Order: sequence, then C-alpha cells, then structure tokens
Amino acid sequence: MRSLLSLVALLSTTAMAAIVAPAASSTTIATPSLTASGPGTTLQPGYYWIRAVEAPNFHKYLQTKPQYSPGTALLDSYTTAGRFQIVSGQLVQLIGGGGLLYANVETNTTAATKLAVSFNESKNTYGTFVFSGDAVTWSTPDSKRPNLSAWLVCEEQSLWINLGDYMYMTPAGCADETVSGRVLVVRRWNANSV
Repeated sequence: MRSLLSLVALLSTTAMAAIVAPAASSTTIATPSLTASGPGTTLQPGYYWIRAVEAPNFHKYLQTKPQYSPGTALLDSYTTAGRFQIVSGQLVQLIGGGGLLYANVETNTTAATKLAVSFNESKNTYGTFVFSGDAVTWSTPDSKRPNLSAWLVCEEQSLWINLGDYMYMTPAGCADETVSGRVLVVRRWNANSV
C-alpha cells in the first residue's frame, strides 16, 4: 500500500510538472528575437490571458511592445499574448524569471477623452484595476467614467482607457471595446476557458 501511495504521489507530481512547464520538444520553431524572456507557453496558476471579444479586435490578446519589456500596452496575436493577474489594484504581467511589469495609466487632464496604458517596472500610481466577473475594469476617484470597463484600441493596436460613453464621440482612429455597454470586451481567460 505504501508503494502504491508513493507511486501515486510521484505520478501526481510528474503530471503537475507537465501541466505547469512546457514539455521539451525536438521540433525547432523560428521565433523573433525578444528583448526579454517570457514565462513560457502555458499559464501559471493565478495568471490569465486577457483578450477582446468584439470586432474589430475579436480575440486579440493583451501584451506589451516590445514583448515582455516595458512599453506600450496593446492587443495583438494570441501567439504573443502576455500572462496577467490583478493584485492589490495593480494589473501585472508575468515575465521571465518570475519578474513583473505593472500596467500604468497616464494621469488625466481636463481635456482628455482617453488615457494611455503602458507597462513599466514601477507600480501604477493612478487608479485601480479590478476584475468584475471576467471583465477588467479601471477606476479613479477623480474621474467619473460612465463605464468602468470601457476601453479603446487605437493606432497600432495600442490600448487606452475610454473616458467617454461607448460608441459616442469615439476618438478618430480608435475602436470602442465594450460589450452591451456594461461588460468590458477585454476579458480574462485561463487554460480551462473555451
């Protein structure tokens, strides 16, 4: 019986390692040169892919440019998707070696209709990110947004916080990203989501 339990424990550990760590492969795939390394091809526990679920950015995934490095937040191909979670109001991206990048939102000005989002090594000091169901929301006490989950995708697929109403006075060169005006199109997905 003791041997059987040891075997079950070994198999469970091996199976868990296979789920968390990508399997070694003899196949070589050409990939572009990256500024920094990423977390691998599978999701780590507690992390999610965040994607749009509405045209024209249907199933475009949140990531940084340059990939896994401080830079612009954007929605692009699933093949370069980042891994994210929200911790204490911070939207964080997991990068290689267990490092993190933090989503930073530019400070609002009185004339702003949208706020840029970028990823940096320093924590965000403006506003708070929260998952509301599977939607990603952002708020700050000094901005009364009509929709906390309203986002814009603008030039070169860059991601912005939308300060206005959905489909009303959308800035030129941008696409509104909300679902029925209540739930943000950018959603979190884990390995079990379909």
